[in-house]
Amino acid sequence: MSAPDTNLNKQTRRHRGPLIGMAIVVVFAIGYGAYYLGNLAADGNNPDNPDVIIDGRTGEAEKIE
Repeated sequence: MSAPDTNLNKQTRRHRGPLIGMAIVVVFAIGYGAYYLGNLAADGNNPDNPDVIIDGRTGEAEKIE
């Protein structure tokens, strides 16, 4: 069954606020996700305090004292 009395202008006015709110939340979530992924990419996959470093030229392990 469909609604017997539809007024599209009235429905448009009533739904404008919630739709704008949802759009703001989506934009915030996308921005936060981009910030989070950028932060992960900037940090990389390096260990914080390695005990051994591999020399890229020779392939030998160098112990950190």
